[in-house]
Amino acid sequence: MTTEQETNGVIVGDGEDEILSPSDLSEMLAEGTKEAHDRAENCQFVKDFLRGHIPRELFKRGTAALYFVYLAMEEEIEKNKDHPQVAPIYFPAELHRCEALARDLEYFYGAEWQIQISLSACTKPYVDRIHNVGAQDPALLVAHAYTRYMGDLSGGQILKKVAQRALKLPSSGEGLNFYQFEGIHGHSGFKRLYRSRMNEIELDTDTKRKIVEESNRAFGFNMMVFTELEEIGKKIPEQAQEEAFGHGHAEIMQGEDINKCPYYVAKMATSGNPTYVCQFAKALLQHLPSQVVLAAWIALFAGFTAWYLR
Repeated sequence: MTTEQETNGVIVGDGEDEILSPSDLSEMLAEGTKEAHDRAENCQFVKDFLRGHIPRELFKRGTAALYFVYLAMEEEIEKNKDHPQVAPIYFPAELHRCEALARDLEYFYGAEWQIQISLSACTKPYVDRIHNVGAQDPALLVAHAYTRYMGDLSGGQILKKVAQRALKLPSSGEGLNFYQFEGIHGHSGFKRLYRSRMNEIELDTDTKRKIVEESNRAFGFNMMVFTELEEIGKKIPEQAQEEAFGHGHAEIMQGEDINKCPYYVAKMATSGNPTYVCQFAKALLQHLPSQVVLAAWIALFAGFTAWYLR
C-alpha cells in the first residue's frame, strides 16, 4: 500500500506499487466512469481548447464557473471534514483551489472581480447538487472531489500549457494559479496516495455504486458547463476568435513527454478513430526527427495506459 511522506510541508507518495482489487473504490470509479470520461474529452469545447482555440473571454468565463464549483465543493468538504467517509481524502493544503481561482479572477477582472462574475445558468445545477449531497449524503462528496481534483492533476496540466501560449499569459503563472499545486511534489505519487486513501474508506458495495453514479453525474454537469461555454463562444466576434488561436497541444508537446497529454493525444489517437491516428502520425513525422518517431509512439501508448490506470 502506498503511504505518504512529508518533505518541507509537501506531501508526496512513497512510490510503492499499489495492490488493487476490482472491488476497490478507485477501480470501480475508473471502470464505471470510462464512458462519461470519453464523452467529456470528445466534446467540442475541450477539443477546441486543446487546439489552442480558446478566446480570452471564454477562458475568463470558464475560470469563473470553476470558482463557483470549487467554492461549493470546498465549503461542503470543510463542513464534513470529520465525517468518516470524507476525512480520509481531506487534503486542503494540497488540493483546494478556491484561493488560486480567486487570484486568477483578480488577474483577469481586476480588484473588483467578485462583482463582475455571476453564477451561470448551467453552473448553478452543478453547484446546487454539490450543496445537496454535502447536506444529505456526504459520502457522495468523494465522487465530486475525485472527478475534479484527479482531472486537475492529470489532463489539467496540459490545459495549463495550452492556455498559457494561446492567451500569451505570463510565464510567471499569473492567470493560471488554478493549475499550480504548490503543496504536491510529484503528481503521480500523490494520485496513488489519494486512490489509496479512497480505498481505505469503509463503504458497503451499494454506497460504492452510488459514488460511481455520482461521479458520472459530475461528468455530466461538467459537460453542461462546456456546452454553455461553447454556445457563448459562438457569439464572440470572429476577429476575437482568430486572435485567440494560439499554440495547440501538438505544438506544446514538441520536445516534451507525450505522456503528459492524456486528455487529447493519447486518448484520441488510441480511441480507434483513424482521423486522429492519422493526424497525430502526420504531426510526428513533421515535427519529430525520424529516429525518435518509434519512441514517441511507445510513449503515446504508455501514456494512454497510465491514464486509465490512474
